Amino acid sequence: MHTGNEKVIENAVMGIRDGKIEFVGSGTTIKYDKRLYAEQIDFTGQHIYPGFIALNSSIGLREIDAVRATLDVNEVGYINPHIRSMPAFNTDSRIIPTVRSNGVLMVQATPAGGIISGSSSLFRLNGWNWEDALLQADDGLHMNWPEYPLVKSGKDSSKTDYILKKQIEIIDFIKESRAYGLASDKKAVNLRFEAMQGLFNGTQRLFVHCQMARSITDAVLMLQELGIKKLAIVGGAEADQTIKLLKKFDVPVVLSRIHRLPDYDDDAVDKPFRLPFILCDSGITVALSYDGDMEAMGTRNLAFTAGTAAAYGCGKELALKLITLNPAKIVGIQNSTGSIEAGKNADFIISRGDVLDPIAADITKLFIGGQEIPLTNHQSDLNRKYREKYGLPVR
Repeated sequence: MHTGNEKVIENAVMGIRDGKIEFVGSGTTIKYDKRLYAEQIDFTGQHIYPGFIALNSSIGLREIDAVRATLDVNEVGYINPHIRSMPAFNTDSRIIPTVRSNGVLMVQATPAGGIISGSSSLFRLNGWNWEDALLQADDGLHMNWPEYPLVKSGKDSSKTDYILKKQIEIIDFIKESRAYGLASDKKAVNLRFEAMQGLFNGTQRLFVHCQMARSITDAVLMLQELGIKKLAIVGGAEADQTIKLLKKFDVPVVLSRIHRLPDYDDDAVDKPFRLPFILCDSGITVALSYDGDMEAMGTRNLAFTAGTAAAYGCGKELALKLITLNPAKIVGIQNSTGSIEAGKNADFIISRGDVLDPIAADITKLFIGGQEIPLTNHQSDLNRKYREKYGLPVR
């Protein structure tokens, strides 16, 4: 059993009741009465892992990129803190079963676009509708921090002026929102200002999407000064250059997809692969996401990005933590899920091999809230259909 908190238990046993984990331990030392449980399942020779958590995801909000009617990620306007992904989450998405069968059991459905995109919510990848699937509502707001051009030139100077103007707009809006929250005699309700109040009282986290060191520095210093209590950086390609600042203000980092080329010609070719370890080794809470092209359906490969991080410094147990317990900590659900521990939800997967290895991974069972979820999906149905057609053995 790989618990998700960097511990491994050999010959593990686990008791589950009413969707919760009652006990976890080694079968050679822990004593329990089998008669108290309705069913015993033997997974001898296999591995047990916590369910994976995909942060900064458009799963449930996106179906077919070429069909606008199936996209519910972007909203009109560019300052939309009052927009919520929660009621837009589509549990009937055909993408969900393919992602779920690779071990991703929870997602942070995240709006995109504009400067302030709106609030994300946490969902389990089961349930008849979004109310059934909802794990945590409005966990945080998402902001796209204006990025400076990489090279300053005569052409780029105008872009710099534009970025500074946008930063001033952000600052002014946050100041107005804070003043609105402090006012005792509100003559009218302002939905946009109301949606910002969780940032000032600490009940929500502000996820700032930016990549460059200068942008990360500006965002953290400005937003802390404006009274935003909880921040997280999403993207963070140059987060290794701002480690002292991130540690000072206890800012976690949700890294973009690390299966990519380095950002600069003179960077080490393996820098994106090593970045998770560099940050973790410095004491920063790190999670992995899979944003980018083909993000929704590609999220099924989230575990394999963690496998790359394992090979480039993290080791397997710390790498597993990047897609289980650390994401849970960042969104504030670590007391209920993210690792296999007594008292937490029974969200876990079973695999015959190393689930972080695309060759060895062979998931045989998955459970959400103690309920076994079928591994079938559209692709497995097609596989079965054509194997039967040509007389091949069905696996």
